[in-house]
Amino acid sequence: MLRLILNHPRLQCDAPTHPLVRPRPLVMDEGKQHEAAPRPLRFRNSTIHEIPTPGTQSDRPPRYEPFIIRTWFVALAAACMIGLGITIEVALHISSTQNGFHVPEKNVFSFASTQFLTSFFPTLLVVPLAYFWTITDWMLRWYQPYITLAEGNVPASRSILLDYIALNRIAVLFYSFKYKHYLVYVSTLVAFTVALLQPLAGSLLQVQQVPHTVVSTAISTRAIALSPDVTQLEAFLASAGYADAAVYSGLGDPPYVHGAWTAASFEPEPGVPLNGSLAVNTTGLQTEVNCINTESLGLTSSGGNYIARAAFPNTCIADFTFGIADGNQQYSVTNASSCALEGQDISFQPIIFWYYFQDMTTTDDPQVSAIFCQPSMKAFIIQTTMNLNNGTLGDCTALQNFTEPNNVTGDPLNGQVFNGVVFDAASNVYVAARAIAINSGLPGTIYKYASQQPGGIRSVFNDSYGWLNATSNIYTQYLAVAAQANYFGQANTTIPALLTTDVPRLFVETLPAHLLSSLMILIGITGLIVHALHARSRRRLWLTSPPGSIASIVSLTSRSGFGELLLPYDDESRIRSRLSGLKFRLDQRTGAIVAEEDSGFDASDKVSLLGHEEVYGSSVLRTDSLSGSSRYSFKTKDWP
Repeated sequence: MLRLILNHPRLQCDAPTHPLVRPRPLVMDEGKQHEAAPRPLRFRNSTIHEIPTPGTQSDRPPRYEPFIIRTWFVALAAACMIGLGITIEVALHISSTQNGFHVPEKNVFSFASTQFLTSFFPTLLVVPLAYFWTITDWMLRWYQPYITLAEGNVPASRSILLDYIALNRIAVLFYSFKYKHYLVYVSTLVAFTVALLQPLAGSLLQVQQVPHTVVSTAISTRAIALSPDVTQLEAFLASAGYADAAVYSGLGDPPYVHGAWTAASFEPEPGVPLNGSLAVNTTGLQTEVNCINTESLGLTSSGGNYIARAAFPNTCIADFTFGIADGNQQYSVTNASSCALEGQDISFQPIIFWYYFQDMTTTDDPQVSAIFCQPSMKAFIIQTTMNLNNGTLGDCTALQNFTEPNNVTGDPLNGQVFNGVVFDAASNVYVAARAIAINSGLPGTIYKYASQQPGGIRSVFNDSYGWLNATSNIYTQYLAVAAQANYFGQANTTIPALLTTDVPRLFVETLPAHLLSSLMILIGITGLIVHALHARSRRRLWLTSPPGSIASIVSLTSRSGFGELLLPYDDESRIRSRLSGLKFRLDQRTGAIVAEEDSGFDASDKVSLLGHEEVYGSSVLRTDSLSGSSRYSFKTKDWP
């Protein structure tokens, strides 16, 4: 039977006592005795065997393990990271679909700006988590030399000289990869990554002034009804004046008028901010002028006048005369009684606008144009919006016909619309004057509009649709503006509305949200895996106090003997030189750090107690992992 006897007390008594030579162990192999090569005595024999076995004389101290790296606590932190990453993605989705989140219009923190608050609070949320992973990385680097010693037989450079705490993180990455300490390597990468969490969190939220729609109500102040003062022509004169001002000053449509549409006026509820729009379903009138070009136009001269005969596609024929002495630019409007319904009042008959121009610098014939218009009007329930700031009306969409009884679409008008330019003769001189002003003013407005076009009045005459477009645009605006006062009466009803105002809304930014969410989920999963594996690697390590203090380090090394190789004033290079050639490990019986010569013949790995087990406390020890002195402390069988 092969037996190897190392550090047996009976052999040590007979061993040489030369101060520079370590006793040579004997190897018994098949009856032959060999003596190992002598090794220099670099330090005194350790006295680890004199350390009482833990648990024999007193209770074994509990195992020290920092609270912050316990598996359940790390799992809780990782779950918070993953949950927060998912929450950020959910918040981003809600922010995108719900037009952000509501925030008070007035900052409740008067001492801090909104920008500061949106940067500070998200950062404050991730700082504890970033700090946690930084501390756990520090713990893993702190533990690594002891875990390496627990694995056994490692040189000083990878154990007692290895200080990941003192190294910067770049150096930690280099040495941990070099020494294959992959858990430390990944943990350091995680610590690097958590530095990105704070700038990403600081740019996660942003407050923007955006249109936001809420359900509201509006007060409808008008309803379809014929004005009792319609025959006074005041509304028509004012509308003609607005159309004229719009041409000269470039004005748009007035409130509650949009193109051919005239809406019943409505107002927001009191207290609504005037920086948005109000969408309602209300009553609207659509005015169509139904203007057409002539099919043919003949011009004859007679007695210093021109006589024009215009024929229109609807078989309507009209004659009108121009006095040459009245000027080279003339315009007017007249009713087309020959094209009207039998017995139709002159105020509702179709009309013809005509325009005349004679270039006095040439001998060319005068240019003449005529436009036939037959206005009509329909009532609808419309959907529209109003700008609360200036009252302008947005696009109008007809939803359904307006069927409620009224005196505009019903008796007495029965849907007829005033042509607005030709009126019944009035006995009141003021009304008659208004009629004359409207009759001459509106064609003049159209003529002025045409002269403002690129190329001037000639370009409008030369364009086959020039006068048709000019007449339709101005005449439509005029009738739509007049409809607001003539075909609507006072009312006061509450109607549903959608209020859209520019309000501050809190938005989650897309790019920072995706990056921050991805990093938090990745860090949570990676950190959990790393610490689960690290907890497994710590199972062979039994520390009873934090290893960072001087006293705890002395307690691990004071009986190991190799401390005599070092001097208090040795620098790092001398310490490294003095400890070269030694292998280090933790004694599994006592937890002390053991140093052994690296001579190519490791007696501790081939002792006769290989495979022999002793039990103390709650741990089962293999004696091949004990130091020679610790093996000596066990009672062994008698040698033959």
